[in-house]
Amino acid sequence: MSSFPQYRPRRLRRTAALRNLVRETHLSAAQLVLPVFVRDGKKLRRAVGSMPGVNQTSVDEMLRDAEAAAKAGVGGIILFGVPEKKDATGTAAWDDKGAVQTAVRALKKEIPDLVVITDVCMCEYTDHGHCGILKDGDVDNDPTLELLSRAALSHARAGADIVAPSDMMDGRVQAIRSALDDKGHSGVSILSYAAKYASAYYGPFREAAESAPQSSDRRGYQMDPGNAQEAMREVVCDIQEGADAVMVKPAGPYLDIISRVKAETGYPVAAYQVSGEYAMICAAADRGWIEKDRVMMESLLGIRRAGADVIVTYFATEAARQL
Repeated sequence: MSSFPQYRPRRLRRTAALRNLVRETHLSAAQLVLPVFVRDGKKLRRAVGSMPGVNQTSVDEMLRDAEAAAKAGVGGIILFGVPEKKDATGTAAWDDKGAVQTAVRALKKEIPDLVVITDVCMCEYTDHGHCGILKDGDVDNDPTLELLSRAALSHARAGADIVAPSDMMDGRVQAIRSALDDKGHSGVSILSYAAKYASAYYGPFREAAESAPQSSDRRGYQMDPGNAQEAMREVVCDIQEGADAVMVKPAGPYLDIISRVKAETGYPVAAYQVSGEYAMICAAADRGWIEKDRVMMESLLGIRRAGADVIVTYFATEAARQL
């Protein structure tokens, strides 16, 4: 390659048109997925204090948010349920009349072209806040697989396009894939939270989903933040078990993992820009320390540049409007 003064990289940076012409990484609204929190009721909208602009909503209000997202070009929506009653085994997770199941049916009726993803986990539904059945204070892996499969099946019956197990139990992708196929739902995709870290960035989400563990924490089943090789093993296991796409969570602190997963597997990769990432940007912008829109877009572009094909973000509708 020629060197200065023959080669002047600034020549292609002089105008916005030139910069756009040679941009290496492109972000589109269709690659964004909006998380929403649904609960029973009507005309219900409860603000989440630690996440400006994010609400728990009833299904009718959720449809308003979904319609706005779809109009902006957002590619999909992921549903999290907030049940009225919880118990030790999270039975509300597979209630065919539950908020998530009702929301799926409403979305497929009103906005059929919007991809509908459902989070499959037990933490929102158990009274102890852990992601499965507890035995002697620890999550009992294998019996939990049956409960996760029941929840995934109820979402598939309602019409979900994709189910997304986020529990980090061993073998859950295989269990869910078998259950879906056995019951005639072989066309439903699985997006596994394959590399989900035991992160301190989840705090605001636990307020939104009312899912904070009542004792101990989730480090016994979510991944250690220092591990990258383990992440690749987890991803490979989930792919071998039948995952159609894999997710890395959180996104920003784990861009290296996103990059490796994409490069080494070639599979569709999703990344979740989690509640803490969102809340920090909003808080800094509120104090005038950063330009919110620019930081929002730069953060999403960085996740895309790392290799993510899909980005789950609370900024989805805002960012889509800018795109």
